[in-house]
Amino acid sequence: MENTTAQRETSNLRKRSSRVLARTEAAKAIKGAAAAAEGTSTGENLDLTTTSGGSSDPSFDDAERGGGAGSGDGSFDDFDIIGPRRKRTKTSSESTITHNNNLSLIEVVKSNGKLISHVVKLWVERYEKNPKSAMVELLMMLFEACGAKYILNEDTLDEIDVDDVVVALVELARKGEVEDYHSSKRKELKNFKENLVSFWDNMVIECQNGPLFDKILFEKCMDYIVALSCSPPRVYRQVATLVGLQLVASFITISNTLGAQRETTQRQLNAEKKKNNEGPRVESLNKRLSMTHEKITVMEDMMRKLFTGLFVHRYRDIDPEIRMTCINSLGVWILSYPSLFLQDLYLKYLGWTLNDKNAGVRKSSILALQSLYEVDDNVPSLNLFTERFSNRMIELADDIDTSVAVCAIGLIKQLLRQQLLSDDDLGPLYDLLIVESTEIRRAIGALVYDNLIAQKYSSSQAGSNGGNKDSSEFQLGKMLQILREFSTDPILSIYVIDDVWEYMNAMKDWRCIISMLLDENPLIELTDMDATNLIRLLHASVMKAVGERIVPATDNRKQYLNKAQKEILENNRRDITLAMMKSYPQLLRKFVADKDKVQSLVEIIVHLKLELYSLKRQEQNFRTVLQLIKEAFFKHGDKDSIRSCIKALIFCSSNSQGELQDFAQNKLKELEDDLLAKLKSAMEEVAGGDDEYSLLVNLKRLYELQLQKSVPLESLYEDFVRILVGHRDMDSEVVVFFLLNMYLHVTWSLSTINDESVSELSLSSLLSKRNALFEQLEYFLDNPPEVSEEGRSLLASRVCIILSESWVLFRDSKYSATKLERLGFCPDTPTLMKFWKLCEKQLQISDETEDEDADNEYIEETNRVAVLIGAAKLVVSDVVPKVNIYSLPIIIIK
Repeated sequence: MENTTAQRETSNLRKRSSRVLARTEAAKAIKGAAAAAEGTSTGENLDLTTTSGGSSDPSFDDAERGGGAGSGDGSFDDFDIIGPRRKRTKTSSESTITHNNNLSLIEVVKSNGKLISHVVKLWVERYEKNPKSAMVELLMMLFEACGAKYILNEDTLDEIDVDDVVVALVELARKGEVEDYHSSKRKELKNFKENLVSFWDNMVIECQNGPLFDKILFEKCMDYIVALSCSPPRVYRQVATLVGLQLVASFITISNTLGAQRETTQRQLNAEKKKNNEGPRVESLNKRLSMTHEKITVMEDMMRKLFTGLFVHRYRDIDPEIRMTCINSLGVWILSYPSLFLQDLYLKYLGWTLNDKNAGVRKSSILALQSLYEVDDNVPSLNLFTERFSNRMIELADDIDTSVAVCAIGLIKQLLRQQLLSDDDLGPLYDLLIVESTEIRRAIGALVYDNLIAQKYSSSQAGSNGGNKDSSEFQLGKMLQILREFSTDPILSIYVIDDVWEYMNAMKDWRCIISMLLDENPLIELTDMDATNLIRLLHASVMKAVGERIVPATDNRKQYLNKAQKEILENNRRDITLAMMKSYPQLLRKFVADKDKVQSLVEIIVHLKLELYSLKRQEQNFRTVLQLIKEAFFKHGDKDSIRSCIKALIFCSSNSQGELQDFAQNKLKELEDDLLAKLKSAMEEVAGGDDEYSLLVNLKRLYELQLQKSVPLESLYEDFVRILVGHRDMDSEVVVFFLLNMYLHVTWSLSTINDESVSELSLSSLLSKRNALFEQLEYFLDNPPEVSEEGRSLLASRVCIILSESWVLFRDSKYSATKLERLGFCPDTPTLMKFWKLCEKQLQISDETEDEDADNEYIEETNRVAVLIGAAKLVVSDVVPKVNIYSLPIIIIK
């Protein structure tokens, strides 16, 4: 039948001219011949890979070589004699078949993984016919996978000692006669490890109906694998470990299949026994059940052999990659075959490797445990393990490696979900809410939300039908409880809010937050601290919702948003505006006098969509808000409140439209006029001998306003000079703000002058103001301010800074050969010497500095740095000759 079929197909091929059709018909001929050779009606579909043009894979052996080990046994080598081959062109499919069958096992693993299944089937056929020859072939393939070429003799296979073979292999490695395929970077070996694992997995699956249970083949293989895994050459250990771990995984696959069969058989047997049948059916089922159980026992014995012989030694290998591979595999084993591995005898290795010195190994252990705790049925068996290693799991949340810490936090979430940890155990974790790493803070934020906010709401509302508002109020209440722990430090509170924000939708429930602040729910009573924290939360949440950062970024990279992200932020801005529009005046009116709350509340307006006030006909609310912000400006004297009010008014005057913009600009002008009037009144009071407090506060307000915009001080500038000259005994802080305001006014005046069109009047006015400023600054060089015992003074440092900035601003080189040449200035040598001496006093660090508290030390350090920067600017800008700075290096060294 075989020859008849081949001849018929050959005749058909001769009648066709198309090369494509010729290949198709040839493939059919091969398929039919295979079916005839195996005595079946249909052939088995095989993965036969061809290359273009009919040539075979370049890594294959010569296609014309003689029949291989499978010749004459019904395998594909028999096809070489089918049909009158010399009278026609050999097709691509036939050539590929010949190559595939002639490939050695190691060549298949090194090259084309698609052929593995087919080659393994052929090898099993050879093993069933000649076990020793096939086993020698398989073991030599194992040695070659390790990179060593060692010849085994099938005649002495049973007598030769495994250790003797391994000693000989080690000697080859010592001589350098081993090639490392495992770690090779060669392109043709990129899939080597994947193919090697696939080969042994296919081997186990293909042998499951025979050789797997003969207690010869895999026993012999495991002996060599275990011996190689304990040998000195790293490549041997790497390959043997990889193969051994995969064998366990494959054994588990077979065991699970057998286990399912055992359960099915047991159910069938129970059903038959209920019928009181004791015939051949029951006997057959009992026999099948016994055989299945014996096979599972064989599988488990081989798993234990590899575990004790290989894993127990390699999980602590010097190579972290080997250790990591072992732990990854153990996690998979426990998860996929808990009946054997889910016990403390095996779990302890995951616990021990939580202390591994390599971050990758620690992470592998944590991920394996995460997978185990995710399965509720595993938890009872993990109780003792949890008691023993839970403290270490919590410690790992602060691991030096960020990725390990983040994974550990995820593991702790699993423990909390399974109620294996108490809230008291979490104390050290909350400190991580303010660490530098964004990844760790986000992970802790998710844990805090899940465990302290969302979960407690779910448990408190079990069986009830609370609405979204109830949910938001409850979650915000829990968040306020957390923020109370950080109430003394607003910055820490912002960090906590940032960490939890993306998980907690209640933070975006603007109407609920506003309702709580306005006491609209009589069942909710906010303390003053809670109201402060809730306003900070509202402000921070608004900033996050419109894409602003509320904590400093560690990388300082610019954020780039796509169209969809920008649209989301714009929709958030619209929602916030609509929620705040009617309630904003009420909030400001309620908290305008509270300096702890007013800053955050006022700054919200810069994130609103101001055009909606006109579209929704809420112009009056807009006007009320601006009036209240102006009131807040004059109610408070602290820097943050003043700055927020100025920022808000300037934003509204620039970004509103139409009549609302006119109103905002007028309101800003009113603020300027009122401030100058108050300042003039305060100077008159001081001249009359009254207290300096009002003068100081309004000077601070003017300073903050001048930092943002030009203020017309022409009418007050001479009054500033007159007060400074006439009241030399004024408080140094008042003097500092006089000088700072004069300097800023001179700077703004200079910015309005250009050398193209400059009037003599404006130039003379600027020179007069500059000279007046220099006279006052030089007075303090001639009469240095009284300093503390440590030799430092706020006034002295500000004099140094303002002088250096002014000298750089008016340096000769900037204005020479221009129409503004008169503005050029260079200090004389005596003045410079006095300047350097005053700088040197500010840069000195005394022993008493160590006794100062942290805040004062930071302020002093900041002042020293500012003075040093100012002095360095003089040098860099060539304001002073190099000979006049000889003492600067001495200052820096000191």
